[in-house]
Amino acid sequence: MTESSNMTERGEPSVEILGVTKRFDEVVAVDNVDLAIEDGEFFAMLGPSGCGKTTTLRMIAGLEFPTEGRLKIFGDEVGNLPPNQRPVNTVFQSYALFPHMNVQDNVSFGLRMNGVDKKEAARSADELIELVQLGGLGNRKPSQLSGGQQQRVALARALVNKPKVLLLDEPLGALDLKLRQEMQTELKTLQQEFGVSFVFVTHDQEEALTMSDRIAVMNEGRLLQVGSAEELYERPANRFVADFIGETNLLDATVADGDMIILANGTRLKAPNPHATGTKVAMSLRPESIEIGRPESIPSDYQATSLRGVIATSSYLGHSILYGVKVDSTNLNVRSGAVAAHQRFVPGDEVAVWWDRTSDWVVPDDEPVAVTSEAS
Repeated sequence: MTESSNMTERGEPSVEILGVTKRFDEVVAVDNVDLAIEDGEFFAMLGPSGCGKTTTLRMIAGLEFPTEGRLKIFGDEVGNLPPNQRPVNTVFQSYALFPHMNVQDNVSFGLRMNGVDKKEAARSADELIELVQLGGLGNRKPSQLSGGQQQRVALARALVNKPKVLLLDEPLGALDLKLRQEMQTELKTLQQEFGVSFVFVTHDQEEALTMSDRIAVMNEGRLLQVGSAEELYERPANRFVADFIGETNLLDATVADGDMIILANGTRLKAPNPHATGTKVAMSLRPESIEIGRPESIPSDYQATSLRGVIATSSYLGHSILYGVKVDSTNLNVRSGAVAAHQRFVPGDEVAVWWDRTSDWVVPDDEPVAVTSEAS
């Protein structure tokens, strides 16, 4: 399906990034990115530090301008417009609240700057304050609030002007783990209630997987894959995405005939394979997808997707046990459900590992190619 026909079915995208490149002197921060974000979508931009995700967000916000390419918001060209002329608002990690103003004044500030009557601005602010679960705290100053409460004030202030797109730049990065997890749920709920597009930048895979309808993975300024959490986790497009999203084992191999691959040690394994014979690939195996047992316990149906090795390490994690299994020169991580002590393996034990063919995925072992995204 082409992007244009897809958009006809889905409606106009909230954000379109068309062949956008951003250079800072000799550094290419964003490299020829094409991306379409649907109206009402919770969209995450994920990648390591310096991958270009924040620069892309800042270009949507109008805080940076493209060196090349075009930006549209609901069909309108905005690439050269200043921030105050774009129907977007941004929530930063630092919150950027006015310390001398109370909660209500912080939230209503944007409305008052836009000429809204003071009484009406206060009423709208109070509605948002209630919505973000800060009822009764309207008279407090930011210094009298916890980090999570300050985050909610920043969200309310960004939403009170009813932007068409809300941009969030690592907004949960300053919170502790428990509060961050709570805010993930609240953010998703807020997005669904408002029905506007959220574009969320993060380097945290769990955040992206938990909240997003779709995720864009970036590295070195390039867009490598766009898809749902399930698509990225189970069917990564390349080695970088497989390794970056969650935890996986990557086994170097060469494509043989049919649906077979050959590992470096000569072992032939069955694997789903769209690649040409002779192609260098890597098989991605998630630790939780691998079964482990004694060498003689491999089920007959799994002989073609099994390996033998020796337990190198064993880590008890309460809900599971993480084994390091040495297979020739390769170390496989295998996550097994917690079992009784007498059923566990210890370093030095000879074992076999096997997996269902639907659990592995083969990716090309070469330089990942940037993609053109279409909303789906």
